[in-house]
Amino acid sequence: MKLFAKKINANRTEIFVIIIVMLTYLLFIVGFFLLIKGADILVDGASSIAKKFSISPIVIGLTVVSFGTSAPELIVNILSALSGNTEIALGNVLGSNIANILLILGISAFIFPLTVERNTVWKEIPFSLLAAILLAVMVNDYRIEGSAFSGLGRIDGLALISFFIIFMFYTFGLSKVKKNGIEEPEIKKLSNIQSLFYVIGGIGALVIGGKWLVDGAVQVAESLNVSQSLIALTVVAIGTSLPELATSVVAAYKKQSDIAIGNVVGSNIFNTFWILGLTSLINPLPFQTSSDKDIIINVIVHILLFILIFIGKRHIIERWQGACMLVAYIAYIFYLIQIG
Repeated sequence: MKLFAKKINANRTEIFVIIIVMLTYLLFIVGFFLLIKGADILVDGASSIAKKFSISPIVIGLTVVSFGTSAPELIVNILSALSGNTEIALGNVLGSNIANILLILGISAFIFPLTVERNTVWKEIPFSLLAAILLAVMVNDYRIEGSAFSGLGRIDGLALISFFIIFMFYTFGLSKVKKNGIEEPEIKKLSNIQSLFYVIGGIGALVIGGKWLVDGAVQVAESLNVSQSLIALTVVAIGTSLPELATSVVAAYKKQSDIAIGNVVGSNIFNTFWILGLTSLINPLPFQTSSDKDIIINVIVHILLFILIFIGKRHIIERWQGACMLVAYIAYIFYLIQIG
């Protein structure tokens, strides 16, 4: 009888563990939805408020919308830093940046060849490349200085945010220049109460969704016996890049090449200078030497984007090039899975 009771208790424990694991996976998926929807309604609410104060639609697009599409990465990184899951914080940004170029630009160019403006070629893309190179130097400065700490410290965070401020000055300068043929962002007309509700609701959804996503990522990594970095570089990175994917794909479909490319390049600059800068200010991010390969790939991908613009039709990313980028991203994902 006692043996039978023990078996029942053991079965109950197993069932309870299974339920907890399933619930964690469910919250992981729901967290993705809340992140994306939260960013969407936050942008709508903030844009409506900005419009009421007669702020230019171009400025709204370059600031509010850009912040909104980068909000999932920001929330995930902040929560990861606060909970000590630093592998997710760094892996999320690296994975998002690589996905932005190879996956999102690849799909966009495959839909419609992307014409790259001169400003983007010689200023924005090099600035994004600078961000990738600077990040590579910062996380590996221990090799140069021989310091005990390997990663992004608070001083590094201040430096990254300083570069971000420079980029914002450049962005506001661009907003004063009228660009013909560029579609201004569509802004919903909302009442003051609706706008406030959207902003508060969006922030709430981002925080809750981000918490569930980070907790779920840790659980998935543990259950599959893989590193948190792998989950961050793949599942989390692609999930948090969905707003950029939606924006660039729609822009490519509407033949708005400048928006499609600018969204990706701007997002990568935001991710490195703003998100990693703020995250490392909150909590220094230790760097695992095993992530060196991802740092190098991040730099290579940015160099590749610059080179592609001059191959074939000058300043145009053609469909065949988009297809090559997609193949390269699939190969990268398979490589990550293979090395675990």
